[in-house]
Amino acid sequence: MFADRVLSGMRPTGRLHIGHYHGALKNWVRLQEEYECLFFVADWHALTTLYEDPAAIEASVYDMVVDWLACGLDPNRCTIFIQSKVPEHAELSLLLGMITPVGWLERVPTYKDQQQQLAERDLATYGFLGYPLMQAADILIYRANMVPVGEDQVSHLELVRELARRFNFIYGREPGFEDKAKAAVRKLGSKKAKRYEALRTAYQEQGDAEALAEARELLEDTQNLTLGDRERLFGFLEGARRVILPEPQALLTETPRVPGLDGRKMSKSYGNAIMLREDPAEVTKKIRTMQTDPARMRRSDPGNPENCPVWPLHQIYSDAKTREWVVQGCTTAGIGCLDCKEPLIQEIIAEQGVMRERAQKYVDDPQLVRNIVADGCERARKLADETMDDVRAAMGLKYD
Repeated sequence: MFADRVLSGMRPTGRLHIGHYHGALKNWVRLQEEYECLFFVADWHALTTLYEDPAAIEASVYDMVVDWLACGLDPNRCTIFIQSKVPEHAELSLLLGMITPVGWLERVPTYKDQQQQLAERDLATYGFLGYPLMQAADILIYRANMVPVGEDQVSHLELVRELARRFNFIYGREPGFEDKAKAAVRKLGSKKAKRYEALRTAYQEQGDAEALAEARELLEDTQNLTLGDRERLFGFLEGARRVILPEPQALLTETPRVPGLDGRKMSKSYGNAIMLREDPAEVTKKIRTMQTDPARMRRSDPGNPENCPVWPLHQIYSDAKTREWVVQGCTTAGIGCLDCKEPLIQEIIAEQGVMRERAQKYVDDPQLVRNIVADGCERARKLADETMDDVRAAMGLKYD
């Protein structure tokens, strides 16, 4: 029904590190070559936990976009924008809130987990409770049908899907829907119309999932349909309601574990991160002092790479030959820990050198970044307004 569209975002809570790159940004760069992509700075989301320190958010917004550009995001291939510059996000979040059971929000796994992890902050706020609702609005307002997530995040997307289903069930009951849908079927042409009806029957009477998939593909390949007719035909496949907000699917991505300097997950709050575009001397210092296998008390002690925080970085940065050298040298004490770290240092510095080179023109002329964001906000707002036009009409809020 809608074009393949990917949406993702990040909260502006400080400088980005190599964990952000290998966990998300590297994948974003790949996705922009395959799909229509929208990537946004989630500044409203940052306020759900940092509402007492908004200065930290403001200082990070454009710096984060520079990091995105340094990593290879291309404003000619994707849309980069700031959430709060598209106020329709807030409008859809408000309207979805009218139909969202409170229990759905309270059962989100991260709700209580984060309250415990961030016990020093007052998170007993409506904004924090409603975080998943705003997240749903971020996705649904662009009718994005793909959201890149790791396996541990798939459950978070289910609430978005439930909200889309609930909205369509409540507001997709269009007067005269069946007659309008049948009229839209005739617009397919006799051959396609006959095939559509056969597939619809196979799905509704026999539950044939392949028939549903084929019918959807048939509609996606048909160019001469209005958006309204397209919505009706997709809804007619599964029942008697229009699909106003499509259900997004998880676009599963591999997210390698990037350890911090102390072996824990890399995080700015732990002070164990290697930042993007970091000075080469600082990168060298950080990795040389990084913790290693505790069994290697002396140079002559053999070790086990599986027990060493440096090894996961080798799995990300080093080729097979280097990894083989590391395993052989570590387990036989043939190399020392500093020897093991040296090729890793060179690879990280080389990767970051490319990033610093890409970023330099934006550092020299910050207005370039602001222009990219302004253009992105304009494009995003046009898409958001198309969705809100349909949402307002469905909810009886489109007045003459």
